[in-house]
Formats: sequence, structure tokens, C-alpha cells
Amino acid sequence: RVEEGMKTKTAPAVLLEEPDLVERSVRDFLTEEVDEVVVDNEEAEKRVRDLVGLISQRSLRKVKRHLAAEPLFEAYGVNRQIENALRRQVWLKSGASLVIDETEALVSIDVNTGKTRGGKDHDDTIRKTNLEAAEEIARQLRLRNLGGLIVIDFIDMRSRRDQAAVYEKFKDCLRRDRARTHTLPISALGLLEMTRQRVQESIRRSVYMECPSCRGKGMVKSYETMSVEIQREISRVLRKHPEVHEIKVVVHPGVLHRLRTEDDELLVELQRRCAGQFSFKTDPGANIEDFKILNAATDQPLE
Repeated sequence: RVEEGMKTKTAPAVLLEEPDLVERSVRDFLTEEVDEVVVDNEEAEKRVRDLVGLISQRSLRKVKRHLAAEPLFEAYGVNRQIENALRRQVWLKSGASLVIDETEALVSIDVNTGKTRGGKDHDDTIRKTNLEAAEEIARQLRLRNLGGLIVIDFIDMRSRRDQAAVYEKFKDCLRRDRARTHTLPISALGLLEMTRQRVQESIRRSVYMECPSCRGKGMVKSYETMSVEIQREISRVLRKHPEVHEIKVVVHPGVLHRLRTEDDELLVELQRRCAGQFSFKTDPGANIEDFKILNAATDQPLE
């Protein structure tokens, strides 16, 4: 198609582009394991039938139209499943849980005993919990579209036989995965390392954007820390601008509360030491870590 387009089209021209959502869905997800393809739009249904017909006439019976008044995603619980796929913690039927964290370098999955009862045979309980976790982890990798380097911290097992059983169970569960995977045996530290082909962005990265408050760190500085930073910055700015004797500081309401309560005496001492006058203004829309120091006479920022 590209070569044909190069011969027949005049530049600039599109020679090849990614198929739309309907075509990608049929191409990537219609397998023998799929029982139904439900569509709530007449035009989309026709396209799906045309595409499915090219792949398998027998699969046309799987395509169905959603005619109920209830929205498609609500009827099939898709919204709830998406919310579950975005949660950090996944509960297992046994009472144990998985904690899934995505970072720039790798994906870590921690298996926790949680509410699991050890009982008389503690080792057997751990083995069964890890087997259950192995099956759910393989499912979560597909559901969340996690790729790259993945490290799984199973509950510690003393028996090498139990470790081998969990490893084989996990490899068997990965057979359903269309993405390429490479898995190493469980190490002496109880860690299983693997890689999974990164086909697209994970569901988390496609749904969320970086938090403008914490800038992706997952945490923000405390009010106490910000109070200290502001006091240091006021001192620096006034030393740099000896001609300025009155300043205005715009801060987050929580930071101002800290400055006017627990750190009030420190501010009074700072004003005396710098021979200046300070006034404060809150900005409810400001991030906790953001503040501005202005010349009170001109309202211009001081740097």
C-alpha cells in the first residue's frame, strides 16, 4: 500500500495510517475466546460485521446490537471494571491482595497475605495464596496492559518445590497473553522477574496525566516545609533588593495558616531582622508548593 501510494499520490500525502478504534478492536481482540461483540451504534455495527466477515464468517454470529435503554457500559459493568483496573490494590478471594505500582523503570507487584488465615499448615496456605496470586497477576497484566520490566514479590516460600509450582502456574497463565513475555524463575529473595512486550500505553498512563500539584511524585511538601522555604526566600529577596521595605506574599491557604499560627513568632523576628513589612494573601487555587513574593508598592514579582 505504501509503495502504491508513492506512485499514485502527490506529496504531501498520507501513505499509511493507524486504523480507527472499530478496526483496531476487531483486529486486536477478536479471538476464539471471545463469545460476543456487543455494539450500541448502527453504523459501527455494520462496520464490525464487515470486518468480522473478512476474518471469519462463523464469527458473525458473535456480533450483537445493544438495544436496551440502559447505556452499554453500565449494562455490562464496564465503568466499574475500568475503575477497578485503575486501583493500586487488588483483593483476592482468599483475602490476600496485590499492590501494583508503575514507575518509569519498572512495574512492581507485591503479594500481601492481608486477611488470609495461616491455619495449621502455614506453608500450604502460602503456596495456595501464591498460586491464586499468579493467576490474577497474569490477568492484571493483560487488563492493565502493563509492559516492560515487571518484578513480582510473592509471599516467601521455604520449599523450592512450592516455588517451582507457582512459577509453572504463572507461566501457564501467561499462555493466554498475546503480548510476548519472558519470565525468569523465582529467585532466592522470592522475586520473579519478567518482561512483557509494550504494545501500547498502560491503561493508567492513557487515562491519567501527571498531577500538577505533586508533578508526578505522588507527594507534596508539608506546610511546615513550605513555611521554612518561604521564610528563607523572603530573607534572600530582601537582601537582594535593599530598596524594598514592604512585600506581599501570595501563598496556599494551608501554608498561610501555618505561618500565622505555629510560625507567627518566627515571622515577627524575621520582619525585625530584615527591617521590612510583610503582608500575606491567599490563593485557594495555588498548589501547596507554589508561592509568590511581590513588591507591595508595585505588585511586581521579586526574584
